Order: sequence, then C-alpha cells, then structure tokens
Amino acid sequence: MKNSRPYRKFQYQQKQIEELEKNNTQFKRIFTEYESMSEELWDMETTPESTDTDDFIDSFRLQTDYLEEQIEKWLHKDEIQ
Repeated sequence: MKNSRPYRKFQYQQKQIEELEKNNTQFKRIFTEYESMSEELWDMETTPESTDTDDFIDSFRLQTDYLEEQIEKWLHKDEIQ
C-alpha cells in the first residue's frame, strides 16, 4: 500500500526508489516498513487526541530514523555504482 502522503525527504528520488524496489527485495521491505512507520508517526504527532505517550512516540521516531538512514545508504550506494 502506498501512502497518501509521500514522505517529502525522498520525493526527488522516487525514480531511483522505484528501481531499487523492483530489483532489491531487502530494500523494498525496508522502504515499505519506513513508509508505514512514517505515516503512523505523522498520525501520532498530528492527532490532538492521541493517547500515545511521549516515550512511545520518541521510540517510534527513533525506529523510523533508523530506517531512513538505511534507505539513504542504499540510495547513496546506488548513486556510486
């Protein structure tokens, strides 16, 4: 499932991401998880009546940041080749 709000950080690399998703199952799994988590994080941070604790949101943000770093490494590695 693709997000209705694509994460802006990678909006200019969509073509490269699509290519990696087609050719690399590990990248596809990481990117799909990242999309899902960033969407959930967005909802947690922007929903006024959210019952999630700050600690939970921070840990979720940390996990999302880690996935983002992994994606950046893949994108950079692909640019070098």
